Amino acid sequence: MRAMETEQFTVADYRAMPEGPPYYQLVEGEIIMAPSPGSFHQEIAANVHLLLANHVRQHRLGKVFIAPLDVFLSDTNVFQPDVFFLSPANLPLLQADGVHGAPDLVIEIVSPSNGPLEKKRKRPVYAQCGVKELWLIDPVLEQIHRYDFTVDGTKPVRIVDSEEQFETPLLPGLVVSAIEVFRR
Repeated sequence: MRAMETEQFTVADYRAMPEGPPYYQLVEGEIIMAPSPGSFHQEIAANVHLLLANHVRQHRLGKVFIAPLDVFLSDTNVFQPDVFFLSPANLPLLQADGVHGAPDLVIEIVSPSNGPLEKKRKRPVYAQCGVKELWLIDPVLEQIHRYDFTVDGTKPVRIVDSEEQFETPLLPGLVVSAIEVFRR
């Protein structure tokens, strides 16, 4: 279902929709439905969630969530990130119906059908709404584009290839291996 060019939907319109599936997101006032992701997408999401959740739980760093869970960023933007992290300072954003505000870290897995949505439309909204870091994971290229929005909202600070590792200041002590992210 696509919004008319002049019509803007809001959180109130979004809340009036039936619970999924199918699942919808509200992106810049447009209600967007996406088909279920493929199996490799889901494996990557599970791998990332497992890596982050185990570390976060062990070190009491906050909480990690996996889609679908609504993240209310503004009156015209409600996203369902594939995986996201809330630090202890942001845990009060978590309410019964989702998260009301920007998570610290968002991980989105790019597919051929959602690439422009993730890269061109959602990325700038995440940067503007206060997300500190975004990982755009490309299963085809087996790359992770790591954005640090405290440094630059438009370009990744690092592109991680399938054989590399990286760290994030948001999760001290965690070394993320791309091999583990892309493990089938």
